Amino acid sequence: MCIVVLMSSCTTDPNSPGVEYMPDMYRSPSYETYSTNPFFKDSMTAQLPVAGSIGRGEWPETGSLINALPYAYPNTLEGYEAAGVELTSPFEKSAAVAAEGKVIFEKMCMHCHGEKGEGNGKLIDTGKFPPPPAYNGGALKNLTEGKMFHTITYGKGLMGSHASQLTKEDRWKVIQYIQELQQL
Repeated sequence: MCIVVLMSSCTTDPNSPGVEYMPDMYRSPSYETYSTNPFFKDSMTAQLPVAGSIGRGEWPETGSLINALPYAYPNTLEGYEAAGVELTSPFEKSAAVAAEGKVIFEKMCMHCHGEKGEGNGKLIDTGKFPPPPAYNGGALKNLTEGKMFHTITYGKGLMGSHASQLTKEDRWKVIQYIQELQQL
């Protein structure tokens, strides 16, 4: 009798644990990421997250909801203009926030915009790209913080989106530093 029990628990399938009582309770059946799935209308197993869901690592640890809230303005001219009118920084103006913004600016923006935001960064010096406009003159001199945030989020002209590189808090800090450069 023992031999029969032992033999029934052996199998050639390396993924099978042998005889199990209610195996679905131990291992739920799963689908491969790019396989077809009969439970969804589009038959795809890999699905986009639900609109408005908070991604992993985006929930604030410090109690601030800035990074967790979704960005409500679409990537359109109307969204750009609306952000310019309605969107304002959640941070009070302070030297400490601007100093943090300067550190981020030097890492993420200076290579194109230059040290003082004059559009003369090292990447522009190569001659392969046209210079971005200076912050302290022309159209950008009086650019609102809402429009700046929208531009950093979605990109504009030759500047690509930096939303994946900068958290929303970091974008606001950079904007506070850029506002200092606008006054130079």
